[in-house]
Amino acid sequence: MEEMIYQPHIQCRKQDAAPYAILPGDPARVDRVIPYLTEVRTIAFNREYKSIVGKYQGIMVMVVSTGIGGASMGIAVEELSRIGVHTMIRIGSCGALDEKIALGDLILVNGAVRDEGTSKAYIDGIYPAIPDTHLLMKLIQEAKVKGYPYHVGKARSHDSFYTDEEEQIDSFWAAKGILGSDMETAALFVIGGLRGVHTASILNTVVTSNGRLEEGINEYVSGESKTSQGEKNEILLALEALVKWDEELSKGRD
Repeated sequence: MEEMIYQPHIQCRKQDAAPYAILPGDPARVDRVIPYLTEVRTIAFNREYKSIVGKYQGIMVMVVSTGIGGASMGIAVEELSRIGVHTMIRIGSCGALDEKIALGDLILVNGAVRDEGTSKAYIDGIYPAIPDTHLLMKLIQEAKVKGYPYHVGKARSHDSFYTDEEEQIDSFWAAKGILGSDMETAALFVIGGLRGVHTASILNTVVTSNGRLEEGINEYVSGESKTSQGEKNEILLALEALVKWDEELSKGRD
């Protein structure tokens, strides 16, 4: 039976799927979503892909970690879409490029620079990396209601933290109006777009534009207050937006 076939990397089946998935990068962040859910069931933990399913305000939601980078994200999007997930929201972290963005601020990404290899393996660079407009609007509306510090704008997705020209690269994209950098959003948007998946990306700022990468990420991992609060904000924002999204889809919008 098709429902019993496991996807090779995420190790999930159609019978495990929910319509909606929240996609953190870090497997440990999956555990930090659990307190917000009821009727939680662990599905699998294979490689970087840790997955659970549970309910939030009556809707079924999967939480699946994607690991680091576009290639890993691409596998998650492909395999989740094959088992029936049609809406995916990334809850990730980023380094800010805009000096006005503070630690713990959220970036709601309305487009991504495709400065990585995974999306280019699928389609030429002229194809846009953009989220679902209606899903992004749900995030913006909920962020306003909750009073979270947030910014709407473009991010740059890349493949390495450790090239020899990181400072120059960041300065170049900051001057072009890019708000922050991550490694997965472009792949999510492009592959999701090609596969008919509704996508969005929320990025929690863990390094400011004048901060040090090592210090920012280490503080985030250790639970430093501002970035830890930003993570809580992005989790709840994604869940609340999915409730509103579910209501809209139930009314018949594709």
